[in-house]
Amino acid sequence: MTRFHRPIARSSALPSRRTLSWLPILAVFAAIAVPPSADAATRRRAGAYDGTWNVVFATARGNCSSGYSVPFTVVGNRVLSAGGGRVSGSVNRAGAVAVKVSVGASKASGGGRLVGASGAGAWRGIITGDRCSGTWQATRS
Repeated sequence: MTRFHRPIARSSALPSRRTLSWLPILAVFAAIAVPPSADAATRRRAGAYDGTWNVVFATARGNCSSGYSVPFTVVGNRVLSAGGGRVSGSVNRAGAVAVKVSVGASKASGGGRLVGASGAGAWRGIITGDRCSGTWQATRS
């Protein structure tokens, strides 16, 4: 019969509790390091505009302030609020975007195009009771 010089519980073949506490962290790093599958690549192409966009508005007509900015979030083909107001809209694979925004009694809608990490377009709406229109420019954060 074989005799062990150390008890089995302290054998280097079995991990210690300290080592086991690192397993969840190592699993996360392993998941990040694994190359994306074809499904993930397809989802990435479908959401080519995903992320947070900072949109700066300029007023061309009406008595509305100019230069204010609003963050939007794009997830897949949907445009959502990234804070401040209600936002709904969509963006297609070619980057054409249509959005509706409301903050309190102010409402606006706009459209344009996203290309890479920037975009531009036009908007119109009723802001604090005044009819206004203008342009917008966006950059992805």
